[in-house]
Amino acid sequence: MAFSSDEVERYARHLVLREVGGPGQARLKAARVLVIGAGGLGAPLIQYLAAAGIGTIGIVDDDTVSLSNLQRQVIHGTPDLGRPKVDSAIDAVARLNPHVRIEAHRLRIDAENAVALIGEYDVVADGSDNFATRYAVSDACFHARRPLVTAALGQFDGTLTTIRAHETGPDGRPNPTYRCLFPNPPPPGSVPACAEAGVLGALAGVMGSLMAMEVIRAVADFGEPLVARLLMVDARSMRFETLGYGWDESNPLSGTGG
Repeated sequence: MAFSSDEVERYARHLVLREVGGPGQARLKAARVLVIGAGGLGAPLIQYLAAAGIGTIGIVDDDTVSLSNLQRQVIHGTPDLGRPKVDSAIDAVARLNPHVRIEAHRLRIDAENAVALIGEYDVVADGSDNFATRYAVSDACFHARRPLVTAALGQFDGTLTTIRAHETGPDGRPNPTYRCLFPNPPPPGSVPACAEAGVLGALAGVMGSLMAMEVIRAVADFGEPLVARLLMVDARSMRFETLGYGWDESNPLSGTGG
């Protein structure tokens, strides 16, 4: 895939990386990535994917920009108040990298529409803020055979993992599904929403940037992804820990009884 002179200069720091180079950058340019949510996680994620030269970014979000978003959702600005987040994100990406195409999906993704939508993309990154969406997206990625990068935020903590449940691991066993890690959602009301509990704004930037790293890794194919590993970030003590997890043969997607 050929690059214009502008692209060669724009991506110069990638092109000189042995692990990325021309072939990796070409894969980034050809890639189609679907981002679920243009909020706290999606905002930095979209920006870094666009800066990296992902050719097509789909954005799913049905919300509008409010003033309380701006403490962490850095892709939006004060002039965007009241605008659909997908529209604000489109403008931000256009300012950052005109070589990137944005496909806006102003809707709420659910079990009914997820498989068809996800099937149009190569990689999915889920930055949603509720368990119903996370389960719907992860199940759809399994059925559509698409890799999923998924993250979540707490007040001062975050988690991140990559799900490739449609593939097998080095030991020949299936890779774990999201339901292997979290078999059931927590009881309603047991996990307070961001509006009630609060969230450290910069933490969203950290976790969204790490999501972008995992997506870029999945596309350009370098290093070791967070498959079967959960990265846990504690912003209070600035600790990063990784927890391994495995395939649960009783899971309803790829389990022996599924």
